Amino acid sequence: MESQALVIATIGVLGIGAQWIAWRTGWPAIVLMLVAGFLAGPVLNLFDPEEIFGPMLEPMISIGVALILFEGGLSLDLRELRRSGDGVWRMVVFGVPIGWLLGSLACYYVAGLVWPVAILFAGILVVTGPTVVIPLLRQSNVQARPASILKWESIVNDPFGAMCAVIAYEYFRISAESPGASIIEIVPPLIFAAILAGLLGFAAAAAVAWAFPRGAVPEYLKVPVLFTVVIGVFVISNMIEHEAGLVAVTVMGIALANMNVSSIRSIHPFKENIAIILVSGIFILLSASLDFAELRDFEWRFGLFLLVLLFVVRPATVLVSLLGSSVPWNERLFLSWIAPRGIVLVAICGLFALRLNELGYGDGSILIGLSFAVVVATIIAHGFTVDLVAKLLNIKGSERPGLLIAGSTPWTIALAKQMMELETPVMVVDSSWQRLAAARRAGLPYYHGEILNEATEHNLDLSPYQVLVAATDNEAYNALVCNEFAHEIGRDSVYQLGDSNDDDHRALPESLRGRSLFESGFGVGDLQELQQKGWVFRRTKLSDQFDFDDAQEKLPESTHMLLLLRESGRMRFFTHAARPEPRAGDVIVSFSPPRPKTAEEASAKREGRKEPKSDEKPKDSGSSRPQPA
Repeated sequence: MESQALVIATIGVLGIGAQWIAWRTGWPAIVLMLVAGFLAGPVLNLFDPEEIFGPMLEPMISIGVALILFEGGLSLDLRELRRSGDGVWRMVVFGVPIGWLLGSLACYYVAGLVWPVAILFAGILVVTGPTVVIPLLRQSNVQARPASILKWESIVNDPFGAMCAVIAYEYFRISAESPGASIIEIVPPLIFAAILAGLLGFAAAAAVAWAFPRGAVPEYLKVPVLFTVVIGVFVISNMIEHEAGLVAVTVMGIALANMNVSSIRSIHPFKENIAIILVSGIFILLSASLDFAELRDFEWRFGLFLLVLLFVVRPATVLVSLLGSSVPWNERLFLSWIAPRGIVLVAICGLFALRLNELGYGDGSILIGLSFAVVVATIIAHGFTVDLVAKLLNIKGSERPGLLIAGSTPWTIALAKQMMELETPVMVVDSSWQRLAAARRAGLPYYHGEILNEATEHNLDLSPYQVLVAATDNEAYNALVCNEFAHEIGRDSVYQLGDSNDDDHRALPESLRGRSLFESGFGVGDLQELQQKGWVFRRTKLSDQFDFDDAQEKLPESTHMLLLLRESGRMRFFTHAARPEPRAGDVIVSFSPPRPKTAEEASAKREGRKEPKSDEKPKDSGSSRPQPA
């Protein structure tokens, strides 16, 4: 027991450690997890998952994959299909059979597998998988439509790939027992089982959607009940037909996501955390299970097969499937290249390899090593090139972190204009068309709608914005917005104005608020009053010769620092609780009083001459760049 506990702890450290290194370096997390597991298993022999967990290993991985697919299904809103549906249904309806056919030909003629093994393995190869696609999209910042198509394909095609493998296996098994059996006798019952599993998943989702809002389940039990129901649906569906459980949990997740159950929204942070832990653990387990003996059996023709899979099968599948669609050609080419395989491929191959051996097909044992080769090759090829290909095809999102501003006020409009001049993507959101008039006049990007409305997530692509500033006239509303977005973009990246100075209102607790802007914690009323007195935003570029102290001396007295803009575009705010460290190359954005008039300006005013405009005098404008004295 102690050794098992130590192995579980080691798997957690390796998996989450790989995720953390990926976050720090920008490398593909899946590649690092594969490397970590491979080093811990066959290289250093720290542990052998099959020896440690025995017969429990397969059900552990199967249930983990089921929970991952359910979590992925919860992220699929049918309203997304309005902008990507044409590509999604074509990739499912046409892509699955085309990919299965081309993959079978490649497995037989290039890899040299016998027909039964080739057809079964090609069926599994139609999957991509959310465990690899979603982290890849999170790191690469691809535009909304191709990212949406890849996400839908990865989640929806997983159960289809599993069912393709089941159909192939059942056909060859029944043919071995009854040589006269035809495919007409075998396929319809399997399709019926898949439909039955899907209906079971939908019924479970409907039951949850009915029970949760009516208080039938207390709040603290909603997550345990939901996950128990998912596992139960998965197991029962698998009893109906092998791997039908993947269909059931995927349908359950998609159905529940589109039933407008408010309780489900509150558990999103938890289920995302569970998905990250499961992905990390399963990848470590599977890569640690590799055997050097299987790797030594890797033939040269398998390497050629990988090249054909990358450069022939996937591109042909996508391009044929999307013929006549509304998807632009640059996005089609991008989709033709990006198709990393992950957990589902390896898990299903491991299951069917044993069953094929029992049927007398010796090539079945090759599937484990070959499936890992496919996973490693596709993850490395696509993980390290996704940014480059996206840039070449002009479907890359903004490179610089964006700023999402809730509330259209004179102060937020001035801030947005300042950040736009610094080439930071900005979006001003407000539910009032009248308040947005200033944003429209200034030519700023804006969105007319309620930022807390769920429809905003689907009508407005929020992925370019890594920082939120809530600065409406309502302090409590600002806190609500910050709380809503904290789990999506990080508690450290949501900001609001400080406490109200009105003695009739009690300050909100820190736990309910975003981080307060400015070290002084200015409130809404404070900024309105200062802006009426002529306070403006200024920006100051730091260098080795002109440091932060020089900038403070150059700026007017009483100036308040708002943020540092790094050369990479990253924003670091001065808050009541933290003060970023200025560096050479940073741009300081400050909020400061108007400069005193010079003697020449005062004389010009007395004589009735026209004063120079503020934009003709960079030192006094809201976008000035004070220079070293």
